[in-house]
Amino acid sequence: MFGYPITPSTEILETWARFCLKDKSISLLQTEDEMSAGFGVIGSCLAGVPAFTATGGPGNILMQDAVVMAENLRIPMVGMIMQRGGMSTSTVIYSQEEVRLTCFGGNSEGFRIVYSTSNLQELYDYTIKAFRVAWKYRWPTFILADGYQGKMVGEVEFNKIMDKINNVSPILKKGVNLRNCYNLEEEINEKITRFQEEYQTKREEIEEAEEYELSDAKTIILAHGIVGAAAKVVVDELRKQGLRVGLFRPITLRPFPTKAASQIMDQAERILIMESAIGQLAEIFKSEFYGLQTTLIEINKPALGFTPEEIVKTVQSYG
Repeated sequence: MFGYPITPSTEILETWARFCLKDKSISLLQTEDEMSAGFGVIGSCLAGVPAFTATGGPGNILMQDAVVMAENLRIPMVGMIMQRGGMSTSTVIYSQEEVRLTCFGGNSEGFRIVYSTSNLQELYDYTIKAFRVAWKYRWPTFILADGYQGKMVGEVEFNKIMDKINNVSPILKKGVNLRNCYNLEEEINEKITRFQEEYQTKREEIEEAEEYELSDAKTIILAHGIVGAAAKVVVDELRKQGLRVGLFRPITLRPFPTKAASQIMDQAERILIMESAIGQLAEIFKSEFYGLQTTLIEINKPALGFTPEEIVKTVQSYG
């Protein structure tokens, strides 16, 4: 791990440091800032050693230079992003306002893989999966969570996935020239176009979503992360009241699970997009489903959480 302490991701750095005291096969370098942490991860990966970082808020902003380089050079860096409130330093606890930044930050086209977790078990599982996916597809890969998840304490079920991390293939089996600077516009145009074709070809292998009670749903709640976890509880409650409500929770925000979503979105009378930001999830959804005739209703609470009780009242108000 390469990292710099920043709330609400500092607990990850501190915990990893404790792991290092017990396990000499892993290591930690606390860098002077988040830019150094990002480039440290790249350097480690170039040497064939899986590495990661953890950050959030302003640190996520500072790390975009390294992230875009990782996209360009196809470096399988892994990052854990614990979102905090926007804007700038702002609050240090919770938000979903780093979706756009994590998926598309920097001078980039967004050739990244971004998992949005909703609970501690997923936080564990998808962190491990992120290493495997990053090294398989050679795209920078991120676990996008939040300050609530970052500060939760609870039990998770360990599994054997951890054993597979050490089996990833090194990116460099022999010396190669990885080019990060181009002389002609045509050169970088060709590369970006090639990356886009490959990204689109492979995206269905990567896309993931949770679909809950959607077979006859007339109202679909679209939410990700911990808001999606609250909405799932709501679906059960509203079903008992006779309301045909379902949940579509994208687990991959980048690439968005378009294939799964396209199979159910036309059946609904309305889609309620709930997020702790102003339109960042909605923006991704609408870009994938331009021309969709279903009524879209956006419920935005920037940097504030959703309780099941208020989601119930919101859905009931729309019938």
